[in-house]
Order: sequence, then structure tokens, then C-alpha cells
Amino acid sequence: MSNNLQMKAITIPEFGPAEVLRGAAAAIPEPGPGEVAIDVAYAGANFAEILYRRGVVDVALPFVPGIEVSGYVRALGEGVEGLAVGQAVAALTIVAGGGYAEVVVTAAELVVPVDERSLPLATAAALPSNSTTAFLVLDRVARIEPGESVLVHAAAGGVGSQLGQAARLLGAGRVVGTVGSPEKIAVARTFGYDEVIVRDRLAEAGEFDIVVDMVGGPTRQASVERLAPMGRMVVMGNASGAADVGVSANELWFTNKTVSGFNLAAFAAADPGAAGAALRRAVAAASAGQLRIPVETLPMDQVIEAHRRIESGSTTGKLALAVARP
Repeated sequence: MSNNLQMKAITIPEFGPAEVLRGAAAAIPEPGPGEVAIDVAYAGANFAEILYRRGVVDVALPFVPGIEVSGYVRALGEGVEGLAVGQAVAALTIVAGGGYAEVVVTAAELVVPVDERSLPLATAAALPSNSTTAFLVLDRVARIEPGESVLVHAAAGGVGSQLGQAARLLGAGRVVGTVGSPEKIAVARTFGYDEVIVRDRLAEAGEFDIVVDMVGGPTRQASVERLAPMGRMVVMGNASGAADVGVSANELWFTNKTVSGFNLAAFAAADPGAAGAALRRAVAAASAGQLRIPVETLPMDQVIEAHRRIESGSTTGKLALAVARP
């Protein structure tokens, strides 16, 4: 639902490079039953929004991207309990997007209160996607057991920075990360990894119980080879942009290995309660100082620069867009 009031938003009017992003006026959305409207303070910037912008994800145009935000509860839809107008929150907006705007609406189950004294809103905007994903991938999909070894690709990136730390919190033994260049090794080492290696040295890394791959291409097949017997690989991205890589079912059969996929948008749409529980877990860990989430903020009107930096692979940690509260 919407009314005649207008807000500022960043839209994708056509698919293409970062330059297609446009500032535009849009109707302020109103929450329906079971939904919450949020005055956005910060919106996380992610590779997922680049996939929307490129047309990899089929959405109707013009589209307002933005899969995670922090801000203040603006209005509550019918039946929503446990939240109050004006309350500071972190939220997943990944199911329908819309986070790159002054106001966004999402399911109440995907909205979690935050205490700004222990979790600043800029940081709170940077954890709903990556930190929630880290806990779900390791616990729900890979079913990590205490002492197991974990290999994470793109260890210096947004989700990679959280996977190493979440693995530690969930009782992993050896935790190794890979990066695309030697310059990122020192940064990645600060995210809970015992060892960080350049990805082209993967063959020397040994075997792992769990591998998380968001890079794709040749790395994906090499990762299957790094799985120990009964090992599990979770596929959750294709940052390399390489063509799809097939994995032999017979190879999995003969070697007792498993390959699973995880997509946060599909998961949150199918089971918002479980996604919200993982978000609450992430917020609690970050508030207690158990998750380090380095965040750099940019004004919302620098969204093109944010997308360029993410696409170039030059970022470490997270970028968040500062959005003016109406």
C-alpha cells in the first residue's frame, strides 16, 4: 500500500552498469498486516544489489534495491507486536528490496530491536545480510560440529568477514580463509581466521569439513577437491562472474561429499521466522562485542561510487549508505 506522500529513493530504471542508478521521488509505503514501516537511517551496500542492477535477478523496473537497513520504526501494520513506533531497529529487506530509500516496509519477523548504546545504527545496517547469512550457512545448512575445519573464500569481504567469526562462535577448529590478492591477507586475518592464503594456492590448503564458496568458477571445482570425506560445501554466490560449474553427482556419491546451495532472499521469503531468529542471534553477538563489523559510510548520493568499489573487489568489510531520516 502507498499514499501520496513522497520520499527520496535510489532506483534501477534500467539494467546496466553502476551509472544507471538514479535518485528519484517515490511514494512512501505503508505497512500491511504483519509488516513494519521503517524510517531508514542507513542502508547496507552489497554485491546482491549489483546483481539486481545487472539484471541477474528478474525484477520489475523501476526497482528500488536495498536488502538491509537500520533505522526507526515509523508505523506498525495490523497484528504486529513486540515493536514500538520510534524504536531503533535492524531489518532484512531482502525479500522485496526497497532499502535504498527514506522509508521501507518489511515483514515484522525480519525486524529486530537494537540498543544504540551497544550497537550504532551504521553497524546495525551492515549485519542483517552478512552476519545472518553466516550463522544460517554454518549452522542450518552445513550443520557445523564442534572442532570441525572450515574454509571460507573471499574472507576479507562482507560476508567472508562474518563467516570466520561465526565459525569461531559455533565451535569450529581450524578456520582458513582465501583472498584474491596478497594485499587482503592482513585484513582477513582480523576476522577470526587461523590462516589466510591467496586463492591460487588452494591446492596446498589441505582438507576441510566445510567449505563456503561465493566466488564460483574454477574455485568451485577446486573447493570440491578440498572437501574431506563427509565434507559439505555451501555455494552462495558467483562473485567471479564465471560460467556455471557442474559438479559430478557420481563424484559426490563415491567420495561421500555434499554440495548445498543457500540464498538468503529465498530462505527469508520461505521461512521469515527462522531468518529473523538468525538475525536476532547476529544482533546479540554484535551487541556483545563478539562480532567485529567494520563499516565505512557514504552519503546515499554516492551510491554509484559504492557499487563501483564493490564490483572492483577493492572493498574490505562493509559499506553503508547514510540515508536522511524524514
